[in-house]
Amino acid sequence: MTVSENRAVVFAYHDVGVRSLASLLACGIDVALVVTHDDNPSENIWFGSVEKLARLNDIPVIKPKNPNSDDVIDKIREYDPHWLFSFYYRYMLDESILELAQHGAYNLHGSLLPKYRGRVPINWAIIYGESQTGASLHRMVKKPDAGGLVDQEPVPILLNDTAFDVFRKVTCAAEVVLMRAIPKLLDGSATEHPMRLSDGSYFGGRKPEDGLVNWQEPTLNIHNFIRALAPPFPGAFFYNGDTRVSLLGSYYSHKHDNKGPGRTHVAIYWDKGQCWLEGIDGIKLCITQIAADDVVLDEKSFKERFGSELQVIPGADSITISQANE
Repeated sequence: MTVSENRAVVFAYHDVGVRSLASLLACGIDVALVVTHDDNPSENIWFGSVEKLARLNDIPVIKPKNPNSDDVIDKIREYDPHWLFSFYYRYMLDESILELAQHGAYNLHGSLLPKYRGRVPINWAIIYGESQTGASLHRMVKKPDAGGLVDQEPVPILLNDTAFDVFRKVTCAAEVVLMRAIPKLLDGSATEHPMRLSDGSYFGGRKPEDGLVNWQEPTLNIHNFIRALAPPFPGAFFYNGDTRVSLLGSYYSHKHDNKGPGRTHVAIYWDKGQCWLEGIDGIKLCITQIAADDVVLDEKSFKERFGSELQVIPGADSITISQANE
């Protein structure tokens, strides 16, 4: 395939978008146009800039609010792309865009598809206590994350990994997948396997208010919830009266408390310079960072605000973790 037949339009955002765009360029893809997002000023922007990388390579950039609008479709059609790629771009692309790619449109998803189709797959995988996830390259069709699977690369999720830790691993896995798959797409040797949607589930997006802790859960589940939402994400939280208490980090080491299972309340306290959470199942969890109304607390400030122990009655707060089986 000649260079002229490698022309692509790329929709991309976030670190996966940056590294994936770099991978395409390294594989000799002629990226004619990059479509990305304006950063949201209310969002914590802790990741790299796709726009900056595109500008460094003299690639035109557009940032439409609606990528499926007629003017954007007309713009893409002008480039007559052979390929279309989507890397952590946040909007669904209509079939009217997908059909513009002569050789196919492909998406890079942050899970081992068909598991964790949909939004924020890394956070969901940690919440549900998965021991691995990964990056998957698949053909885009009308239904989200449902087209033929081209390649995927697994990564481990360790017991105390945060979503940020896993995101860095998945970013590397995305690069591995693309460097392996793109040459095969270009020379026609790539194969696609049908997606067995019945083997996975579709998950929706998450909002900051979805971080409310459910104290009726086992301590391990609470730990998974905390680390899935730890900074740079908004964090897990609960309320003590009018005070919003945020649990911004935790470390699980299978320690049991002195009272055993069947406790009537959850206790948070400091001991020997560390903050601890004792769950209703008799497991102790080290809280590595705790804050009250967005102010991080050390032992002294915790005790000044809450006394020697902060008790939480299970059932007072709750969250809903949902998935839609398809």
